[in-house]
Amino acid sequence: MDQINPDYDLPGNDLDFSKPTPEQEKKIPLFVKVYGALCLLDGIITAPILAILYTLTIIALIAVPDKLNFGNDPIISLVISITSAVLAGIAAIGLIVLGWSLIRNRRRNAGLWASVLIVVTIGQVITDIMVKGITLELIAPGVQLVILTALTTTVDPSLWQERELERRLSDMQDRVAAEEGLLGRDISGEGYIKLNFFNLFWVFTVCCVIGLVLEVIWHMVVVDPGVYQDRAGLLYGPFSPIYGFGALLMTIALNRFYRANPLVIFLVSAIIGGGFEVLVSWFMQFAFGAIAWDYKHATLFGLFPDPVAVLFDGRTSTLFAGIWGFLGFVWIRFCLPRLLKVINLIPWRWRYSLTSVSAALMIVNGLMTLGALDCWFERVSGVEPTMPIEHFYAEHYDNAFMEHRFQSMTIVPRESSRVSTADHV
Repeated sequence: MDQINPDYDLPGNDLDFSKPTPEQEKKIPLFVKVYGALCLLDGIITAPILAILYTLTIIALIAVPDKLNFGNDPIISLVISITSAVLAGIAAIGLIVLGWSLIRNRRRNAGLWASVLIVVTIGQVITDIMVKGITLELIAPGVQLVILTALTTTVDPSLWQERELERRLSDMQDRVAAEEGLLGRDISGEGYIKLNFFNLFWVFTVCCVIGLVLEVIWHMVVVDPGVYQDRAGLLYGPFSPIYGFGALLMTIALNRFYRANPLVIFLVSAIIGGGFEVLVSWFMQFAFGAIAWDYKHATLFGLFPDPVAVLFDGRTSTLFAGIWGFLGFVWIRFCLPRLLKVINLIPWRWRYSLTSVSAALMIVNGLMTLGALDCWFERVSGVEPTMPIEHFYAEHYDNAFMEHRFQSMTIVPRESSRVSTADHV
């Protein structure tokens, strides 16, 4: 691979952004401070209520454990509930600190806590889906995510500096990098690829397709020779998002180690890929009762049970963790450099607009897929559609459609942690 010069010089690099600009020194607008006051009030009210509520729940659990409904798997459901409680507590504290920071005009601190709350809110959304499914209650955290994302890109002074720098130098830098054959590369020399949204989105999208093709071939050659099975993971398009997200994790984790020892790359990739496979399987099973792969009966050389499969309840195995490790090595050493060249074939004038439109379509596809899975789960569980959106999914994505689209997936309600399904299984 090409060596990157850490001192790679670009026109305009002598600009000084160390001092805050007048724009950065402005006070936080009044409406943002009002939002901060609401956050502060929300956190102050929520924190003690959560403390009392969860204390009573623990007391009840100890006193009359048989009276509490924790779904079909009490241990897992209890773990999810505890995780949700911890996230709610962190969110309450985070809202207090964020609100106070906004009121006191502490931009950097506000930006930091807004980023923390984005992660916590995403965690709350995931746990809520695993317990309740896709409900209208997710609208509030969805709105909060939008507001917090806007805050992280407007409040933090360092981001003001970054945007100002990008505005004045990005075109000039990219044109120089293109002439040097380094467009999309990390010109600092710390990593191989520049970890920006443009590069990462196309890494995700391309690997969704490549992963799907590889999995279909694997099924036709190894699992069930000669038999085609659609392994798509989204409602529309030839995409398998687990491979897209896996490639993102590999790229981010290995970006600085692309010249490391092959064994190190293999081991890191195997751990990341196997762990990610476990987490996705766990989420899909307990949120939607969906089982798309199961390696419980895997063995090593046909002699004894696979210890990795046993340890992780069949969610991954030694073989597939090894495959992830091999794919990670091939990806970072051979595929990523060539993919970067393909990405850069996108015409300069179209690259950002095309990426934005494609990303929006991919997000809609993903959200619709989650909604369709949730409604499929409820229908299999015996829950009749009540809301208009549920009738929409029942009409356009009925059980037959879902079974045909997701041929490797089976919905087993008793495997989920959804409390609402207890009476329907």
